Amino acid sequence: AGICPMIVGLLAKQGKFQPRYCPSPLLSQIQKLMSNKKLKVLPKQSVKLSTMTNYYPMILSERPAICNLVPPGQCQFNPTFQSVPLLDRVPCGTGGTSFLLRFGLPDDSKHMGLTTCACLLASCELTDRETGEKTEVTRPYTPISTNDQVGSFDLLIKDYGENGFLSKYLCEDLEIGAKVNFKHIDFNVKIPAPFKQKKIGMIAGGTGITPMIQALHAILGEGPEEQKSETDEVILLYGSRNKNDILGGDMLEKWASCHEGKFKHIDVLSHEPKDSDYTGERGFIDEEKIQKYFPPASLGDDVIIFVCGPPIMYDFLCGPRNEKEVSGILGKLG
Repeated sequence: AGICPMIVGLLAKQGKFQPRYCPSPLLSQIQKLMSNKKLKVLPKQSVKLSTMTNYYPMILSERPAICNLVPPGQCQFNPTFQSVPLLDRVPCGTGGTSFLLRFGLPDDSKHMGLTTCACLLASCELTDRETGEKTEVTRPYTPISTNDQVGSFDLLIKDYGENGFLSKYLCEDLEIGAKVNFKHIDFNVKIPAPFKQKKIGMIAGGTGITPMIQALHAILGEGPEEQKSETDEVILLYGSRNKNDILGGDMLEKWASCHEGKFKHIDVLSHEPKDSDYTGERGFIDEEKIQKYFPPASLGDDVIIFVCGPPIMYDFLCGPRNEKEVSGILGKLG
């Protein structure tokens, strides 16, 4: 799990570690250490806890949904870019092209303070492959960690290789300890949680899954009663090319199992080989699948549909992002 059980046991005795964030293989060792009366706690000034407080596993299937909401305006990142280091990076999924990256925070004694749902802008100076000149590349990324995580935040990123620019740099070339610029602006705040709708349908394509994960934390996670959403059912249609392209699949499956009856996760694969062992939905997210799985528009204000994915998905399902009026399939269905 990346942390010495003895160290975590000491933290637990100090009340600095919460076992619900710990991978199960490590948890049994920690519980034994916590009951060991011979285990001594060092004075606070002798140990720098920093990012080890509220440890959150780098194993997606071991990550619980956590609801810890803050209002807009409290994020450590502001409209000015700030540099923070890459603390860790691990591959995840089955295709070898998805990575979980952990970055530090400007103040590593606090949580990030990002509202749900919202993203960050990441920026790096990279060399243009065609001209050889340095150019500033900026892209939006939505953290999949929550405000329970102190001193760091996590990004789930797809490595597009030569077809990507910043993603390739972050997943392949950026060294541990090297810094990346991040900022947060008011425009990057979308519909804030908690949500009032009883039924929520989610449509995600590719890396568009990360804002949905952030929203699912708020809907499914344990947290203060006053932060609870009124949602009793959420259904996710997640479109990918093939099984290897699914981001966060292990975590989504775990959450669907833990919250059976409230959360349902359906993968839709467009280019999965016909002879594979995959038995789920194939093709694209279309009118037939939306009507099959989503609640009807007749529920009125009790239902809402979230969409995040590539531009072609917006055009097909609900109309361009810069147009307020809903068109496409969702517009047709009301």
